[in-house]
Amino acid sequence: MAIRRGAEKEISSLRLRSETTMLTTTAALSSTASQLTSPNQFSIRFSFTFRENNNRIAVPKSLTTQRSKLSTGFPALRVSASSQSAPATAEGSKVAVVPSEMKAWVYGEYGGVDVLKFDSKVAVPELLEDQVLVKVVAAALNPVDFKRRQGKFKNTDSPLPTVPGYDVAGVVAKVGSKVKDFKEGDEVYGDIHEKALEGPKQSGSLAEYTAVEERLLALKPKNLDFAQAASLPLAIETAYEGLEKTGFSAGKSLLVLNGAGGVGSLVIQLAKHVFGASRIAATSSTGKLELLKSLGADLAIDYTKENFEELPEKFDVVYDAIGQCDKAVKVVKEGGSVVALTGAVTPPGFRFVVTSNGAVLKKLNPYLESGKVKPVIDPKGPFPFSKLVEAFSYLETNRATGKMFFINAENPTPKQLTAYPPRLKRLEN
Repeated sequence: MAIRRGAEKEISSLRLRSETTMLTTTAALSSTASQLTSPNQFSIRFSFTFRENNNRIAVPKSLTTQRSKLSTGFPALRVSASSQSAPATAEGSKVAVVPSEMKAWVYGEYGGVDVLKFDSKVAVPELLEDQVLVKVVAAALNPVDFKRRQGKFKNTDSPLPTVPGYDVAGVVAKVGSKVKDFKEGDEVYGDIHEKALEGPKQSGSLAEYTAVEERLLALKPKNLDFAQAASLPLAIETAYEGLEKTGFSAGKSLLVLNGAGGVGSLVIQLAKHVFGASRIAATSSTGKLELLKSLGADLAIDYTKENFEELPEKFDVVYDAIGQCDKAVKVVKEGGSVVALTGAVTPPGFRFVVTSNGAVLKKLNPYLESGKVKPVIDPKGPFPFSKLVEAFSYLETNRATGKMFFINAENPTPKQLTAYPPRLKRLEN
């Protein structure tokens, strides 16, 4: 009997210690579960994932149910996860979340490059019913950008402050109610200001997002990356529409002043491959003569050594992209035309200002995709988004070859990051 009582006491003691241990373990697990499910812990995890993936993450109902049971003890502490791939639908290519604020370059007064300021709290443009909101991957600079910033046409400009930038290439983030040709996820490019000098938008393309009318955009050429596409819109539309305005056609001759510039380099290519010019001459500095020939010029003229106005031959059209109309009229045939983009105009020259038109881009896309017409990029580019001031300063020297463009580091894409990695890395350092 004594042995039995002793054994019963030992068993009772063991049971008590076991129950105490289980209670302690359950309490600890319950405390841990409570910490894991506190609002602060979950908000930290999900906000981090959101910033990385740019997609809103919803908590599954099953997880919500299990979370509510965690405080009851160990059996409820069970969270499962699935590694299934997302279904391959069109939804997967859409830009899911548009923030209320964005990063952008802004100036609040006219002046030199010192008026440019980087602002991380700029309101994302409100979308009108006929507009597309583009998430900017790349943007380009044009001479009109610094002339606008300097106040050269402030009487017809939009009110300050201004986000600069005309050219854009990016991904459709949202569409207005009357947009028919584009959907979220489409890769597009265009000049966002319909009238370059008359009431251009207050919010331009040197930002994370820009709003633009559907009619001003086209799908990005499949063979071009975003940076190459961004270098084209204003320049190629100016080149094409200027030639079209003169009635240029197959068999006619052309002289291009500043043939190595953003517009001039495209005038040469379009005249040859789209319009069927019989003869093309172009001017540039000594180091760019071979570029002119590679673009299709039959005669490359070094303006540092020769005076083009003394040429014995005359041309049906002279395309003046440098501001020398008074000299250009001396080499145009009787009844011919001189297209003047800048400077004083001497008859029969006429001032030409482009009107942005997505239909022109759509018409020229086949020539771009076939490789007959190519963007010409300045060797100093691409510039990272943070180097806008340096890029403006360089552009204003008038020494740029072709176009200068920006990679928007805020909105990187795999294609963009692999297109120019060595130079991009070097500039950022």
